[in-house]
Amino acid sequence: MSEITIQQARAAVDAARQKSQELGVKMNIAVVDAGANLKAFARMDGAWLGSIDIAIRKARTARFFDMDTGAIGKLSQPGGALYNIEHSNGGLITFPGGVPIKNGTEEIIGAIGVSGSTVEDDHAVAEAGAKAAVS
Repeated sequence: MSEITIQQARAAVDAARQKSQELGVKMNIAVVDAGANLKAFARMDGAWLGSIDIAIRKARTARFFDMDTGAIGKLSQPGGALYNIEHSNGGLITFPGGVPIKNGTEEIIGAIGVSGSTVEDDHAVAEAGAKAAVS
């Protein structure tokens, strides 16, 4: 299994921070490795303290299930196949802002989680970070 390097994790954080600045929002940004262990983290000045844990959980959730957290959220609605999954694994986050990070051969090497704004902004910032990690 390939692992995200510290250089890739830092590139993801830097790109996510840049995208956050473009959007005019303050984010917490977490990158985990393929084992869902925290590899890099940044809390932008003024970002919500309550979003620190959410960013880390979004990254871990994206890696645990190898899909965007927003996709998991769609499956976990009442009556859905994954209803109540957010109570597993010590608590998951099932709304947008967590994105797997894939290398050039589409192997998942980690994930990024972002929290601090709307879920749409969180997802856009996470995607920017994920792309930069492997550029």
